[in-house]
Amino acid sequence: MANPLGAPKLPRPKLEGTIAVSDDRRIGFAEFGDPQGRPVFWLHGTPGARRQIPTEARVFAEENHLRLLGVDRPGIGSSTPHQYDNIAAFADDLRVIADTLGIDKMTVVGLSGGGPYTLAAAALMPDRVVAAGVLGGVAPTVGADAIKGGAMNLGTVVAPILEVVGQPVGLVATGLVRLIKPVALPALEIYARVSPEGDRRLLARPEFKAMFLDDLLNGGRKQLTAPFADVVNFAHDWGFRLEEVKVPVKWWHGDKDHIIPYAHGEHVVSRLPDAELFTLPGESHLAGLGYAHEILGSMSALWDRAEEK
Repeated sequence: MANPLGAPKLPRPKLEGTIAVSDDRRIGFAEFGDPQGRPVFWLHGTPGARRQIPTEARVFAEENHLRLLGVDRPGIGSSTPHQYDNIAAFADDLRVIADTLGIDKMTVVGLSGGGPYTLAAAALMPDRVVAAGVLGGVAPTVGADAIKGGAMNLGTVVAPILEVVGQPVGLVATGLVRLIKPVALPALEIYARVSPEGDRRLLARPEFKAMFLDDLLNGGRKQLTAPFADVVNFAHDWGFRLEEVKVPVKWWHGDKDHIIPYAHGEHVVSRLPDAELFTLPGESHLAGLGYAHEILGSMSALWDRAEEK
């Protein structure tokens, strides 16, 4: 991708393609860092795609021998559209992806809408997921683990509608993404101006502008049904309880988050058996993306600790 922003050049994927997860579905992926390093799956937010990985994370992975992998969820980028029965079903796809790429053990990190899928992998694959990191993750909306508020107040209202019209609406959204390519940068800057101060600071940084534009226009340009499928998944039972997540979890959350309230992070962490909450003072929803060194370093430290046992 050409870089008109004067930002540091984005490290390109070392490998990019699709993996068959069933007879009729494929999942897109992008790989950065050291191909022989410890694998870290970095799961994108809602919306987002496989390249929604900060420049600092890509560089850190290269310098610290980490194999950093972004994965498209169904209905974005190169992935076949598909509505999971529940969020837990994502673990089956991740298991196939890991097997295909020759990965046994891994850590998993998820931003926002990627948080529930990160916890699903940790709960359903405890023999393979060494540790998990969540950045401002969505909390359960139904069942014993539920909490109300935030963006999912609206999500729970529209989810039944999206179950019926999500695919056609997604096709319309895909067309709009293609149409806005010439004005993508001004649109991002307008969004930044109306965002809370914490996110505004992050989006003012050229390397983050470049990452979001690359992810939108290159990673996710082919289709845009995944965000609507995500909302449906979030509004239903996730298929596992938080108490089933036995692996260590580190959770970063801005205390001024305007999309997923900070109280949601506190709530989920309180119900996870082995979790630690890191408060990001004065930061909003995207803040975790600016802490890539700390997050990846923490995942590596947990891996070291696991190997010492």
